[in-house]
Amino acid sequence: MKLWKVLGLAGVVGVAATGAVVARAERKRQAYTPDEVRERLHARIAEAETAEQVR
Repeated sequence: MKLWKVLGLAGVVGVAATGAVVARAERKRQAYTPDEVRERLHARIAEAETAEQVR
């Protein structure tokens, strides 16, 4: 029975840690201004087009 308690506690800690990582990533993503997002998208498109031309 003690093993199940330890496994349950480990599961709860894992879920909490995952939630913290997701929340941190979301805050970082929302910190971009619309102009920064636009610039990043244009850069990714240009990079993809360059990679496609290399093929």
